[in-house]
Amino acid sequence: MYVPPKKKGPRANTPKFEGKLRLKVGDTVRVIAGKDKNMEGKITRVMPAVGKVIVEGVNVNIVHKKPRPQGQQTLAAQQQQSGRVPIASPLHASKVQLVDPADTHHVTRVGIRVEADGSRVRFARKSGGVI
Repeated sequence: MYVPPKKKGPRANTPKFEGKLRLKVGDTVRVIAGKDKNMEGKITRVMPAVGKVIVEGVNVNIVHKKPRPQGQQTLAAQQQQSGRVPIASPLHASKVQLVDPADTHHVTRVGIRVEADGSRVRFARKSGGVI
């Protein structure tokens, strides 16, 4: 019986993140699971469609790059950085937790409440302070 070969390439239907992502760029977070557990850093990029964040100094991989010309520039600035370049990889948002701004030794969950003037603010569930 003939069985057609499996299709190669990227998945057609990538799973979407269905949860709520309450982390923002610039938040200080602590990693709570994985090889970088207990490391802290600031969020540099948030990807809400896939539920991932990039934290500076955490989950760093080494990428080997070749020198490539950049275009019509001077000879000194014509080469792209080459060699072993460290790049931070994304982490799933469930593996990081916000560091409480009121008490920097503890992590907290993030809540959203409506103020008296109708504005929505994020607050730390542990201390109740506005983030």
